[in-house]
Amino acid sequence: MNDTFAPATGIGSLPGDDAREAAKTATGTFEDFPFLPELPARGPGADMIGRTAGMLVELYARVEPSGWRLGDRPGRDTKRARAWLGEDLDALEEFTQGYEGPLKIQAVGPWTLAAALELRNGEAVLSDPGASRDLAASLAEGLRLHLAEVRRRVPGARPVLQLDEPSLTAVLRGQVRSASGYRTHRAVDRQVVEAALRDIAGVHEGGPVVVHSCAPDVPFALLRRAGVAGVSFDFALLTERDDDAIGEAVEGGTRLLAGVVPGTDAALSDPAGSVMGVRTLWRRLGLRPELLAEAVTVTPACGLAGASPEYARRALAHCVQAARSLADNPE
Repeated sequence: MNDTFAPATGIGSLPGDDAREAAKTATGTFEDFPFLPELPARGPGADMIGRTAGMLVELYARVEPSGWRLGDRPGRDTKRARAWLGEDLDALEEFTQGYEGPLKIQAVGPWTLAAALELRNGEAVLSDPGASRDLAASLAEGLRLHLAEVRRRVPGARPVLQLDEPSLTAVLRGQVRSASGYRTHRAVDRQVVEAALRDIAGVHEGGPVVVHSCAPDVPFALLRRAGVAGVSFDFALLTERDDDAIGEAVEGGTRLLAGVVPGTDAALSDPAGSVMGVRTLWRRLGLRPELLAEAVTVTPACGLAGASPEYARRALAHCVQAARSLADNPE
């Protein structure tokens, strides 16, 4: 089996505010592909934008009524984000003693970050190509340092870097709204988007990078060209229009992190039922059944921050069982 990945993992966010409990769940459920949990319920700085803003190098952000805005110096919001990340890394380190294998860490990708962070004038960084480039460079350096810290704390781990890009399709289509809400920012050229993602992926120095989006119309072909090793998506949002791109991705060696388990409280079918759609897709694409376990990692459809703690634990365990069903009965 491709040892870069494993059969199942989580997306990132979990409910609650207890870092040790979250790390225990993430490492105990996914013994061969744990992840570093995110706990946005703690407040600003623990949300995905604030957490990643805290990783930036020589750029700082603070909370305004409208959202996160770049400022001149690290204030209490930056310090809080960094403190919580440190607490999460402490907990992860505690529960991964002696662990060897893939370990997933998450950060917001450059385009969703540019769409969410504001310049001093209140407009999105996305509105200014130069500012977008500076932000991507700062993020790349911050991620390089973060990856080094993870390797130091869990020396046996092989980090897998997940870039969360839920706004990527909106950026490509010119659908990100301006501060006034009356207009949208111009679409960013696909080659510019691709180049920035390739540069960010390059900081992992040969390590695998996954792009996650639980929005519709994930640009599979663009992500493959950008050199990512895997694409994480909400399986329920796929349409037959995606078939060719997915078939080419699988045949090109791209890992599919298929979000088949609902991200908020729902009745869970039997594990085999959860991956029935994956088997159906495989047959439709004419792919070999034995490729399934090699090519697919089972995940929740999106982060679990909005779920109840009890459902979140069940959903993660369900991913493991569904992945086992896929491996045991690929047809």
